[in-house]
Amino acid sequence: MAIFNYTAIKNGSEQVKGKLSAATIKEARAQIRENGLIPVQITEENLAKSVKEGNEKSKIQKLSPLSLGEKIDLTSSLQILIQAGIPTVEALMFLENDAAKAKLRNTAQEVRRQIIAGSTLADTLAKYPDIFGYVYIGLVKAGEESGELEITLERLLDLLKKQSAIKGKVIGTLMYPIFVIILAIVVSLVMLIFVFPAFREMFEMQGAELPFITEIFMNSGEFLKMYWPVIPITFIAFTALCITIKKWKPAKNVFDRVILKVPLVSNLIMYSNFANFMSVLQVSYDAGVPIVDSLYLSVITLTNDKLQQKIGMAIDKVKQGQQLSVALKSESVMPKMLLFMVATGEQSGKLGEMLKQAVSFLDKKLDAIIDTMTKLIEPIMLVVIGSIVLVMALALYLPLFQSYMQS
Repeated sequence: MAIFNYTAIKNGSEQVKGKLSAATIKEARAQIRENGLIPVQITEENLAKSVKEGNEKSKIQKLSPLSLGEKIDLTSSLQILIQAGIPTVEALMFLENDAAKAKLRNTAQEVRRQIIAGSTLADTLAKYPDIFGYVYIGLVKAGEESGELEITLERLLDLLKKQSAIKGKVIGTLMYPIFVIILAIVVSLVMLIFVFPAFREMFEMQGAELPFITEIFMNSGEFLKMYWPVIPITFIAFTALCITIKKWKPAKNVFDRVILKVPLVSNLIMYSNFANFMSVLQVSYDAGVPIVDSLYLSVITLTNDKLQQKIGMAIDKVKQGQQLSVALKSESVMPKMLLFMVATGEQSGKLGEMLKQAVSFLDKKLDAIIDTMTKLIEPIMLVVIGSIVLVMALALYLPLFQSYMQS
């Protein structure tokens, strides 16, 4: 029996480390999976010590984070070269010398160096989970274990491109209203700080009492002009609040539950999340990853806490022996059409094919939601901007109308 050190994923996202006793690395991996964990890296203790000593001598280089586009470029180049029969080390050497970006060259150099030192590609990537992500690492590991790395890289490339397309669609939909809101805030601040105070002297010369709304805008403009640091402080405080909501678990949990109750926005959040979830599930399942491990890899892509918790409970039921479709249906969170497709795939023995159909369905549904939101956003923004202009115009011209009527 040997002692193995391992790194694994718990509950879809939490990284855990530990030791166990097993005869072989295959048996160690089985024990880890029995405990409800996804093995990411397993190393025999004696070997781990020698690797650690070697790392201390050579000092593993800290790599720069890669954007989604850069990961697509890296994966695409590796897939093409390996599919052409070029060994992984030589493919990485090519990238090290000829990649367009310095970050990609440095990444290829470090990965190649560690592979030459005796590590596998997946084990090397597992040392950089913040850069590559557990989904990427898990699929590469499955490809290496099955001997179909080039096919897995092709599937992974399709997955990354799909995620990039989904991200682009969502950002593109939200970009217009965000731009309009920022523009409205800037114009309002300019009006308050520079325009309204300029009219105060003229209004005071008329001797008439200012309307309530005009008085508010006048006082607000003078306050902001005198205490202008309030503006950047407010902006910084709002940004800090958004970051807190994103990173502080209780706040994010509440926000994620509330956002799923907002009409139309909830559909955008839900379908974009499930589009990523189903894409990873389909790719990992086709790569030969066991269904529970595939689900754990897929649930990592869910950004909404409520959805992640619900799917996590469904995974627990699958581990206990329930069918995937039954477990997902019991949580009442996934669209009925997806549940029907999963159930049909299980009953016909063609789950992989039905998962592909589910991904295609989600793409079309997401496009329809984005198209509807785009059509609704434009009139809503016009009403918002029109209301702001109307209120400010009334505040500016009401005193003039009053003095005209009195005269």
